[in-house]
Amino acid sequence: MSETQKTAVIFGLANKRSIAWAIAQKLHEAGWRLAITYQNERLAQEAKDLITDLPGSEGFMCDVSSDEEIAKLFVELQGRYGVLHGLVHSVAYAPAEELKGEFVNTSREGFRIAHDISVYSLIAVVRAAAPLMTEGGGIVTMTYYGAEKVVPKYNVMGVAKAALEATVRYLSSELGAKNIRVNAISAGPIKTLAARGISQLGEMLRAHAERAPLKRNVDPAEVGSTAVFLLSEASSGITGETLYVDCGYNIMGF
Repeated sequence: MSETQKTAVIFGLANKRSIAWAIAQKLHEAGWRLAITYQNERLAQEAKDLITDLPGSEGFMCDVSSDEEIAKLFVELQGRYGVLHGLVHSVAYAPAEELKGEFVNTSREGFRIAHDISVYSLIAVVRAAAPLMTEGGGIVTMTYYGAEKVVPKYNVMGVAKAALEATVRYLSSELGAKNIRVNAISAGPIKTLAARGISQLGEMLRAHAERAPLKRNVDPAEVGSTAVFLLSEASSGITGETLYVDCGYNIMGF
């Protein structure tokens, strides 16, 4: 089947700085039909304005913290598209106060929210999507180096991203028999709406550009191109992996 006949659902569009938007643009260029979701009415207008720039794409509202909204969305997607071939999960959140102080002071509720929205949501949407992926396909989520090394002030999000990477491995193990592949992209720091909650984002960006072998920060379009690769037949032998798109930063010891 050619890429032009394939359909993907993308979770996590907030605005034009979203990694989800960079991925959507690249998938559209590659000929995919796209169902693009946004969280709520507050984000609806900006999301719809962006989606109109990608002819053939459609927008849907879905708060991934709600099982009811996820179920409703996939009923709509099944009726509209029948079969899905790809899923992009670009969703993460922790309360801003959890990303400012010391990790040891993480609140119980902050921990719960970070893991519910940043990790459990992947399980929830994959569970709903798998029955529609009757021809196999690819699933991609977004992680960050703070999952395996300490990044100051990344705090509970680092722990959530570690859980997300483990989730990718467990899902890939179970879904492989259905020819559904699950991978994570570990991107370098990017100025997204979600990243603005990290109190030391500016310092992270500076340090990354100084130390990465390519001596710069990653462009969101590079993350988008990697997602296209991971959803395409070109990566048919890759599953359960975390693929770094960080200008080489993760290979450096100092």
